[in-house]
Amino acid sequence: MSVRRLAPDAVQPASFAFDAANENWADQQIAKYPEGRQASAVIPLLWKAQEQHDGWLPRAAIEAVARKLGMAPMRVMEVATFYTMFNLQPVGEHFIQLCGTTPCALRGAEALKKVCQDVIGPQSTVTADGKLSWLEVECLGACCNAPMAQINFDYYEDLTPENFKALLEDLRHGRPTKPGPQNGRSGSEPLGGGETLKDPALYDGTVIGAGDWQRRVTEQRKAAAEAAAAKAAAEAEAKTAETAKADAAKADATPAAATKPATETAAPGRPKPSEPGQPTSAASDTPAAGGKVDAKSAAEAAKPAGGPADKPVK
Repeated sequence: MSVRRLAPDAVQPASFAFDAANENWADQQIAKYPEGRQASAVIPLLWKAQEQHDGWLPRAAIEAVARKLGMAPMRVMEVATFYTMFNLQPVGEHFIQLCGTTPCALRGAEALKKVCQDVIGPQSTVTADGKLSWLEVECLGACCNAPMAQINFDYYEDLTPENFKALLEDLRHGRPTKPGPQNGRSGSEPLGGGETLKDPALYDGTVIGAGDWQRRVTEQRKAAAEAAAAKAAAEAEAKTAETAKADAAKADATPAAATKPATETAAPGRPKPSEPGQPTSAASDTPAAGGKVDAKSAAEAAKPAGGPADKPVK
């Protein structure tokens, strides 16, 4: 990882100010955020300041952004020194960021670093003509095309020491270059070309049938639906038969209940008047032996059970 320090005072400009176009652009970025949240625009403004100042951020630009956003300069300095997208040292007109992470290292990034050292010099060194500088960086996300480098805003991939050296010479002399893979392949397809989906029938319509393919697809869907319905009906019928069989087996395994005589199972009738369980008041329901009830008998029947004996009448 590169060391994140400001450039020496000898190369620091005395001041920095956005030009008219970038000042208007900065105001538009700040307007995206609610009042009191202007600090949220710090990264876009630092990026625009770097773009205006030949691709790197001087101390004066960091302080100018802090004033515009009403932030403490140290807070803006923390952002600028944290993100490697901000260059704190002067860079060349063509700034090469060479990926040195594992996939690129396995594919020859060490040899590319040797080319940079031979053609440009040590890291963060700008060539005498101001055209080139380089820095080793972490993964740039083009591992399928390793080894690779980002030069300004473009990716150059599938590099070898030979084509990389030729690329640097083209950049230095202002000759046109082609971003992307440098070995002729397209994008991230396999080296030597794709090995799948090569049958022309995949693209001329013959695979799905000519002319009546819509009717054929409809018939296929209908047949599939009928097969699914028939399968569901068969499963339901089998389940019903299995349930009936289980019920029959259960009925055969249960013994029949013993049948009792009607005299034993009949509900008991109302007790007869002469039975001991008869209520005391039932005596009044008993007819007199002679068919008549005299006053004395009625009085005797009306007496409470267990009450005190009546005194004899004198």
